[in-house]
Amino acid sequence: MLSYKESLKILKETNALLEGHFILSSGLHSSKYVQCAQLLSKPWKALKVCTSLAEKIKNEFKKIDLILTPAIGGIVVGYEIGRLLNIETIFCERVDNNFTLRRDFNIHKNSNVLIIEDVITTGKSSLECSKLVINAQANILGYACIIDRSNGHSEIKKKIISQIEINIPTYNKENLPDELSKIKAIKPGSRGI
Repeated sequence: MLSYKESLKILKETNALLEGHFILSSGLHSSKYVQCAQLLSKPWKALKVCTSLAEKIKNEFKKIDLILTPAIGGIVVGYEIGRLLNIETIFCERVDNNFTLRRDFNIHKNSNVLIIEDVITTGKSSLECSKLVINAQANILGYACIIDRSNGHSEIKKKIISQIEINIPTYNKENLPDELSKIKAIKPGSRGI
């Protein structure tokens, strides 16, 4: 498995860790932004990270029937983990601002589902995926991601398996530090470019 230091090095090498003033998809502000798409655009680097994450998942969960990811951020990660662990992987998409299963994807009753994302900050997308699992009367085994930057503030109550945890402070618009308020904010991410 990759160490924290090795994982962080790969993030920096692939420009997946950006610095500036960012408005996250959660609405919170941050001086750093993790753009996993940059990592995932380099398959030879992403494979190292995903292989290490797959080992952690395999050690934690013994019976996974299905991997569910949110579109778009989780698709590549979920696919690669599914490929490495030989587990069916599906994704949900936003329709009228709500996650739904399309493309004849379904979650079987009583199946054991692992929800995977690229980055977890507040856990909002993962929890939206959870509703689909609950509505299908299936079991949520847990959550996994490449980067857990929730700093323990996620609304997710189950354990999050991550390749790397990064403590990046986030702020509400009303309490920005002076140095951050002097930089023009940009809004990367999937929920409102």
